Amino acid sequence: MELLQELHTLILEHVGDGGRRATVVDGVAVAVVNEPTSPVVAPVPGPTLALVAQGSMRTVFNGEPYEYGAGKYVIASLDLSSTSQVIQADRDEPLAIFIMDLRPQAIASLLLETDEAGPPQAEREFFVTDATPKLLEPVVRLLRAARCPDDLRVLGPAYQREILWRLITGSQGGVIRQIGLADSSIAHIARAIGWIRQHYHEPLSVGDLARVSGMSTSSFHRHFRAATSATPIQFQKTIRLQTARTLLRARTGSVTAIAHRVGYESPSQFHRDYRRMFGSSPGRDTQ
Repeated sequence: MELLQELHTLILEHVGDGGRRATVVDGVAVAVVNEPTSPVVAPVPGPTLALVAQGSMRTVFNGEPYEYGAGKYVIASLDLSSTSQVIQADRDEPLAIFIMDLRPQAIASLLLETDEAGPPQAEREFFVTDATPKLLEPVVRLLRAARCPDDLRVLGPAYQREILWRLITGSQGGVIRQIGLADSSIAHIARAIGWIRQHYHEPLSVGDLARVSGMSTSSFHRHFRAATSATPIQFQKTIRLQTARTLLRARTGSVTAIAHRVGYESPSQFHRDYRRMFGSSPGRDTQ
């Protein structure tokens, strides 16, 4: 409740006296309505997240009514046409709502960080769910940061990314993942990423990965780099070195043993790559 109350306060602060809507940053806005409204037929620009801090609304989509109030969030996964109205709001307790575009490319980049083998199909294009503290926290931090332009510029993207991550890993994560998979190439690359994560210590064949992904080798290279900003070999090396650093700090074996364990045949090459990535030697991290 404290997070919800702070969210409400921040929304009013950003909108200002007499205001109705304010843009926090590109793709993020807040809105306030001071009185109930009549039903209005209007498109719901999707994919969109709308989180209610105070007041309540009713939306009718495909003949089915949805009511949602404080502490609820709505996801519209497509550009929809619906009938919406504010049903609870006044000047003392206005409707206060946080709105954020759900950009498929931003979601797609996070899908590569999950261990999901494949997302379930979305059953609905519009749904209402309880907002958990894990979701409310980055929303509140984003609006706090918006008080200072430098804070918003530096920290804002991380908070937006965390909001998306909470949605992906939340109770309706399957629907959110479907938004990120709008570009089918991401689904193919996700299969390759999953294989590399599970088999990072094994020799890597780009041709085999391309076949796993259902792509030609040249198409696979292009889409993989676009999704990860790395080649498959570079991506595998990063996974190997990050795993090695964790093992070294946990003191699970000698440097040479860990180098072999993560897939390096040459300990000297392991030392060079490790120092290049982390700026220190494996032996120093072990100590």
